[in-house]
Amino acid sequence: MTFNGFLQKMRCQIGNPVHYYLNLSTDLIHVNGLLGKDIQLQFQHKITCHCGKEVDRVFRQNFCFDCFQTKPEAGQPIFFPEKSQAHLGIEDRDLEFEKRYQLQPHVVYLANSGGLKVGVTRKNARFQRWIDQGAIAAIVLAETKNRYEAGVMESALKGHLSDKTDWRNMLSEGDPTIDLLKEKERIAALLSSEQQAFLSDDNEVTTMQYPVNAYAKKVKSITFKKSDTIKGQLSGIRGQYLIFSDGQVFNVRSHEGHHVSVIVNA
Repeated sequence: MTFNGFLQKMRCQIGNPVHYYLNLSTDLIHVNGLLGKDIQLQFQHKITCHCGKEVDRVFRQNFCFDCFQTKPEAGQPIFFPEKSQAHLGIEDRDLEFEKRYQLQPHVVYLANSGGLKVGVTRKNARFQRWIDQGAIAAIVLAETKNRYEAGVMESALKGHLSDKTDWRNMLSEGDPTIDLLKEKERIAALLSSEQQAFLSDDNEVTTMQYPVNAYAKKVKSITFKKSDTIKGQLSGIRGQYLIFSDGQVFNVRSHEGHHVSVIVNA
């Protein structure tokens, strides 16, 4: 079977395990069903930005250079929540968009994604965010009224724990055992009295399981910059990564906009 289209972020559906769908703009492939099969991704030397323009390369969020410099979806508050100023009525790139996106409830969370990390996301997007980061467990630390408040809290905690996913640990031989409820109590004590007012009384630990047949002892990232053809036996999916049985891993999210042919061998 052969599928053609340009890559977009994998869609996911919460389940036991999580269900993943490879989104090729024209085809939607249930990736869980490909576990144990030999697959091949062939780059067609064509990249399309969200705006529809064909380009030589894309930047974060799959934007061409012009869009990356102008679109509010790629503005500073997206990547640095503590720089949000919509609550002050100050525009970064598009105040109406920024108000819709930033002036809504956000959560600061703790997650076990190859190790303990802190993160920020909109409250209604937290489950998607945790899955995209490959977390096996997560807990809400605090809930704020807007993105700025959450960003300031996250920034204050960066000196005590990481805000990055350790993707090598997350995709290799297992996650450390972390008691997130105890970590929440420990981290909460590090906050200022003003920030402690945002602490959430929701102590539920959400757990996620991923469709992985086997992890590798050592992983190696592969990209279309290194090879036009990526192939191997699919052994798992976690976060936005495809994991192959030989230890190679492919980040779908970082290849959004790339036109590919996906060949599945029965």
